[in-house]
Amino acid sequence: MKKTTIKTTLHPRNQHRERYDFKLLCESLPQLGDFVLINEYGDESIDFFDPDAVLTLNKALLKKYYGIDNWEIPEGYLCPPIPGRAEYIHHIADLLNNKDPERKIKCLDIGVGANCIYPIIGVNEYGWDFVGTEIDQTALDSAQKIIDGNSFLQGKVELRFQAKKNLLFHGIIQENEKFDLTICNPPFHASAKAAAAGNTQKLSNLKKRPVRKAALNFGGQSTELWCDGGEEKFILKMIDESLAYDSSVGWFTSMVSKSEHLKNIHFALEKTRRAHYKTINLTMGNKVSRVIAWTFNSELV
Repeated sequence: MKKTTIKTTLHPRNQHRERYDFKLLCESLPQLGDFVLINEYGDESIDFFDPDAVLTLNKALLKKYYGIDNWEIPEGYLCPPIPGRAEYIHHIADLLNNKDPERKIKCLDIGVGANCIYPIIGVNEYGWDFVGTEIDQTALDSAQKIIDGNSFLQGKVELRFQAKKNLLFHGIIQENEKFDLTICNPPFHASAKAAAAGNTQKLSNLKKRPVRKAALNFGGQSTELWCDGGEEKFILKMIDESLAYDSSVGWFTSMVSKSEHLKNIHFALEKTRRAHYKTINLTMGNKVSRVIAWTFNSELV
């Protein structure tokens, strides 16, 4: 039976709908060739449990599809799955429904991360302007190095340090400043222990055998993987803060990894009596995630 080469569940504009072409990727980044192997299905691939292989694959993807020549992240920081990150950007581009190519879109990325991945994709694909925030100075410095090392990001991405770790928009959105949308990939887990257990279970499922020790093949620091109360509490806090910025932001959005969190998130939005909201499903292979989006401007719905 011939294998499907197009990932039909991905957004039509997602550049990663086809299987990875390792020949093309190695032409973009020859170092990737050191990690390419033939898997059990007879296809070229890499060992996705090898952090160095995953990092090098990301560098090749960013160079080939997004024109990124210089991309490094500190050891132990999150190495993002690029197709999934692109999926978020393309779906919220549809949400904006911007039919004027001359209109400048301004996006606020809460937790831009050491990898600066959402601004890279958003600037490359749509020419958006970004403000990225961080509570981790090392991550912020890393993102700034990526911006400084790639000319097309310069003047398009501004970074801001959030000094108060318990706040999201306060202290970031300035008086009279306007954003078309906000994006966020919140920490999923409620504790370091839960993050380790979740990763161990994920690896056990992938390897189809018990894995006792969590080895983060995609990396991740505490601020990237967990926070008090996990993603549900994080998003509820975001909804609460967003009320003060109802005229400053068009659409507020966030990834939601766990469907069981939607009930309380929807309830919180309905409780505002002013928010209009949508839940957007993202399907990537066997994994289903979702984006919650809300606005206080009925004209945008």
